[in-house]
Amino acid sequence: MTRTLYRNARFFTADDTQWAGVVVVEDDSFVYVGTEADSPECDRVVDLGGGLALPGFTDAHTHLLLMGSSLGQVGLTDAGTLGEIQERLRAARAHAGDELYGGGWLFDSIDGGAPTAAMIDAAVSDIPVYLFANDYHSCWVNSAALVTLGITRDTPDPIGGRIERDADGEATGMLYETALKLAWTHRDATTTDAQRDADIDRVVAAYLASGVTAAVDMAFQENGLTALERAAARGAMPLRIDAHWFILNTGQDDENLAQVARAAELAAADNPGVRVVGIKLIVDGTIDACTAAMGHPYADGSNADPIWPAERLFPVVAAADAAGLQIAMHAIGDAASTLGLDAIENAIMVNGDRPRRHRIEHLEYAAPGTAERMSRLGVTASMQPVHADPAIFTNWAAQLDDDRVERAFPWPEYEDAGALLSFSTDAPTAPYDPLANLYVAATRASALNPSLPATHPQYALPLDRAITHATRDAAASVGDGDWRGRIAVGHAADFAVLDADPFVDGAPSLLTARVVRTVIAGREEYTAE
Repeated sequence: MTRTLYRNARFFTADDTQWAGVVVVEDDSFVYVGTEADSPECDRVVDLGGGLALPGFTDAHTHLLLMGSSLGQVGLTDAGTLGEIQERLRAARAHAGDELYGGGWLFDSIDGGAPTAAMIDAAVSDIPVYLFANDYHSCWVNSAALVTLGITRDTPDPIGGRIERDADGEATGMLYETALKLAWTHRDATTTDAQRDADIDRVVAAYLASGVTAAVDMAFQENGLTALERAAARGAMPLRIDAHWFILNTGQDDENLAQVARAAELAAADNPGVRVVGIKLIVDGTIDACTAAMGHPYADGSNADPIWPAERLFPVVAAADAAGLQIAMHAIGDAASTLGLDAIENAIMVNGDRPRRHRIEHLEYAAPGTAERMSRLGVTASMQPVHADPAIFTNWAAQLDDDRVERAFPWPEYEDAGALLSFSTDAPTAPYDPLANLYVAATRASALNPSLPATHPQYALPLDRAITHATRDAAASVGDGDWRGRIAVGHAADFAVLDADPFVDGAPSLLTARVVRTVIAGREEYTAE
């Protein structure tokens, strides 16, 4: 057994001790955390060049295949106008094959926030074009894509979704919420195993270079399962991967419960490359697209029904809870998070006392008292600081345009209530880089455009707490807090080393710092050149 001393760094432990000067790793665990003077004899010494060492980041809400494919698509998040979007599409067409995919565009980049197929046709009309919105809850397509997807004036809206139509009933080119599945189904059918393998490889490379040592896939399906199994078989999956099986509301309880049974089957199995821990339910949409279920209407007087009404949601949540599965519910609007907690309370009543740690995802606007209720029920608040980036906040705020805007993304509420608060990125709906995530968390300023003023700086968190939510608490969000997520004796030796110290240099250094080393289970998986 080789014992390695890592020295010449400041180790932030996310533990009670908080700081250490050296660590010793034996096999896959930390066996010593403390001062160099008191460290045991070691076989090997690694000098970390005076950097800052942190526990490995857990991206506790992400989408692996989506992230991998997005890294190979036309990026549109920083395209501020329709003209810029069109110009990027024209440039990408020269290198495209039979179809063109892009992602990350913002509604306020389009005058009036109403994209149409004709707008894309003006740039690329000869092949299908699919452009996923920044939140990945909407898809903007051109006329050729509408034909490929078989969408006509007679195509019905799916449960929980909408095909946008003009005054004559013709599809305009926008697919909202579950209507997005029409595009996903096509993409799944036309994506090869080799392409999915490449997507996974891109994710692994990106995460390792960013100090991420573990990730939780939040919309896991059969294609992801087989892709990770292949990655494990070829030795290409060093990351710790957990997953929540995606449950689609079919409108039929027996079909919905059959999906829960499949998740329970996978959770009981030893799946190479991934551990299935629970189910994922998308209870509502997004505020940006006015599809999140709100307790009061949007500024334009509209509102949205939940994708999972109570009569469909309660049986699924109760069945998953009875099976010992962790339930993760996407709930962005306050009506949705209230409904999700109602379903959890019903499951507790039906199934009685048992160990459970369910989750609500996003919580972008939740009713006052929600944090306290979650704390009482032992429900994790899974939130993404990068979704509060001021560069993408204008459209969000405009959709509500009232005092609800002042309670957007109020992370301290959950800390004060005693709820477990886990930070993640929801990549590819936002940048996957945990340092950008921490910058927004610690400043409420923009990682996308640092020149913008901070939004709601009263909700910014001290850097040590922000890091802890992205490491220790993110690991705890899937039940692993007793063996990873901290730099502590007996814990898994997962850590990342930065070439800068934002505790000394200030939060802005997070935007220029580089990860120079990533260690997982004692193995040095990434070292920067």
